[in-house]
Amino acid sequence: MEFRTETRAWIEENCPTSIRERDKTPSREEISSWRSLYFDRGWSAPTWPSKYGGGGLEGPEVRILQEELRRANAGVPVGGMGLTMIGPALLEFGSEEQCYEHLPSIVRQEIVWCQGYSEPGSGSDLAGLQTKAIEDGDDYIINGSKIWTSGADHADWMFCLVRTDQNASKHEGISFILFSMKSPGVTVKPIRLISGASPFCETFFDDVRVPKRNVVSEVNKGWTVAKRLLQYERTSIGGMGGGGSVASRGRVRTIADVAKECVGENDGRIADPDLRDRLVSHRINDQAFALTARRTGEEGRAGVAPTFVSSMLKYYGTEQNKNRYDLLMSMKGVNGLGWTGEDFDRTDLDITRQWLRSKANSIEGGTSEVQLNIIAKRILGLPD
Repeated sequence: MEFRTETRAWIEENCPTSIRERDKTPSREEISSWRSLYFDRGWSAPTWPSKYGGGGLEGPEVRILQEELRRANAGVPVGGMGLTMIGPALLEFGSEEQCYEHLPSIVRQEIVWCQGYSEPGSGSDLAGLQTKAIEDGDDYIINGSKIWTSGADHADWMFCLVRTDQNASKHEGISFILFSMKSPGVTVKPIRLISGASPFCETFFDDVRVPKRNVVSEVNKGWTVAKRLLQYERTSIGGMGGGGSVASRGRVRTIADVAKECVGENDGRIADPDLRDRLVSHRINDQAFALTARRTGEEGRAGVAPTFVSSMLKYYGTEQNKNRYDLLMSMKGVNGLGWTGEDFDRTDLDITRQWLRSKANSIEGGTSEVQLNIIAKRILGLPD
């Protein structure tokens, strides 16, 4: 009770009224000031140790914090691979030096990270990667390429899998290493998708020099780190399946709001009974999934690392996200067929592109087929 009282009072004292009241528009200065105070508090990573810039909170305190932020409409949008992927991996496998170097900047959202995993010839067979790191004094010289590197054209740092032993078995000769994207020899080329966006890139390494001290965990033991990080990633990707909100140009609405705009309403209810039924089913599935994800998250905050359940979260969450955009597209009708032009408003065009983008959910972070195999073997214990 004391923590709730203190947290509520701190939010009311420090978060500008223009942010907390939905009918007002905060200035850039107000948003920047609140973000800075929020990050200084460590609330973007509330469970991380305070010595690395995190909030140092326990599970019950995190729940109270989230409730108070929602109550006050005071949350700061945070995310990215730093918080959801490399940060947790460094906490588990990184050295003290690496944690002090990278975690505070992740907490403050100052550094953008990207992931160097998939290669043109090794996607689902990730351990077949061929990017090489050859020893040269206190450094490694890296040559090779990665593909589908999300956000590489905007990233500051990469966490990357490289082959450091050409003679070892493919799972044993891999190391997990960190380096700046501004390193000489790094070249990035965006890939345009059917949605019209370019969130993925090809990334090339030509004699990129990286200090040996940037290896996370042990040399040639990177596959262990890589597998754990994939579990963090899959849990994060799965999280997109929860919730019924739709964001477009900074405006957030529920699916029900969009439905009422498209098909009308009758006494406050969506006019189309079939659509009402589909939306209720989707919402029930969202809530059931959210409770499962919350339970898994609480286990993580209790010190339990992600398990193979992350594959279930990833599979179900991405299916829910695709289903959400299928629903939205069916509501939009012909307005969902637009690509450009004055006949379609910005929300119509955004939903169309997000629907196209959602199809990649079943590929990124390991395909749905890979997740189903993991569920069958590692959770259900079914034979090969």
